[in-house]
Amino acid sequence: MLSSNLAGDLLYVRLLGQDFVVLNSEKVARALLDQRSTLYSDRPVIPTHTLFGMDFSTVMLPYGDEWRLHRKLFHQALRSESEARHREVYLTRARTLLTNLLDAPADFEVHIKSFVASNVVALAYGYEMAARDDPMVRIVISLVNLLAKALSPERAAVLSAFPILEKLPAWFPGAGFKRDAAYGKELATQMLNVPFNWVKDNMAAGNAPPSMVADCLAQIDEKDDYDKQEYAIKATAATVFIAGFETASSTLHTFILAMLLYPEVQAKAQAEIDSIIGSGRLPHFDDRQSLPYVDAILRELIRWNPVVPLGKYRNGIPHATSGEDVYEGYYIPKGSMVIINVWAMGRDEDRFTDVEEFKPERFLNSDGTPIERSALSDNPIFGLGRRICPGRFASEAFIWTAIVSILAAFCITKAKDAEGKEIDVKRQFTTGVSVRPVDFPCWFISRSNEREKMIRESV
Repeated sequence: MLSSNLAGDLLYVRLLGQDFVVLNSEKVARALLDQRSTLYSDRPVIPTHTLFGMDFSTVMLPYGDEWRLHRKLFHQALRSESEARHREVYLTRARTLLTNLLDAPADFEVHIKSFVASNVVALAYGYEMAARDDPMVRIVISLVNLLAKALSPERAAVLSAFPILEKLPAWFPGAGFKRDAAYGKELATQMLNVPFNWVKDNMAAGNAPPSMVADCLAQIDEKDDYDKQEYAIKATAATVFIAGFETASSTLHTFILAMLLYPEVQAKAQAEIDSIIGSGRLPHFDDRQSLPYVDAILRELIRWNPVVPLGKYRNGIPHATSGEDVYEGYYIPKGSMVIINVWAMGRDEDRFTDVEEFKPERFLNSDGTPIERSALSDNPIFGLGRRICPGRFASEAFIWTAIVSILAAFCITKAKDAEGKEIDVKRQFTTGVSVRPVDFPCWFISRSNEREKMIRESV
């Protein structure tokens, strides 16, 4: 029986022969995933990921030696102290984002995706993407769009319960997923090899830019299995590219929606920026400590509408228990899928009031200073335990850069129709493993001619 003090914090469901444990409380999630991480760091076998060629992903690897090698590579390239060396790159790309918003504001979603992709591909491969329709970015966008539809929890559950469905020929009625899977495998193979081989070719020519792949290749242990290490580097880099692109672009899209729906929040943030930065320059990372309200916007953004509401880092993949456990008298079977419900955690009424409202003030004291809590990178949205997102420091940094740059440069307003009436925008999101706002129109209005001139001169 579930003890009364756990009711609602930890839920158990058995569906199609599979045990599911849903963690709705951050306290319980940390007690299990952090403090008992040896038992809670495995992954369930999810047939759709293998079917679509995604079993190389670090996110999907079972807890073992191959996963540990991936984590070692991530630690070498993405640890918190290495994030600072990429800040100028993030700022440069943020200036390009602002220029694109000046020139074609209606295409803001495309510009956001380009901004995110340019940062992630530079971090992973040192690659400078083309301004428009870059071939490498085209691969990842096609793959992410396909996976968003294909890797649904419902499809995974059905295939797990009825594995014979995987043997159906692609022409069989209702087996269209097999054709999607073949295309997904083709894209995943390209995603693994094309950018990786680009780095290797440039290293051989002696002109490879700094990147995760270049750094890791240079540190390969010649005494160990070279091919195994090289494949691990290839797989971790592809994981960074795919996962980072999907979630960061969705987060920034949600930010634009929040500023439209809560113009008073936008105005307050701009007043803070103006008081610290003025109108004679654009924001820099050195300003971050002096802009607590902008930081609070980012915190509220991931609480208000987490990109992965049910799950862990990136693709919403549950943990799996590698052994049986008992927590406060509650039996948790071996092989259970353990789901971190960050949506419920962000709506914990013992911590938050008016949970459906976007209120950055909830993370600030009455005098405007930050409430002393854990670092943003420790938020459960980035995962817990040994499966915590290794790219969280970089992701947080370049998302903050985009937010503060856009707020400094533009007023985000509702678009108007041909009759001059504002087009209504609602808080609507797609469904699935990860979520993003349903498409909406808006306008980006330059806050001053002086700022516009600075933006154009900065690129």
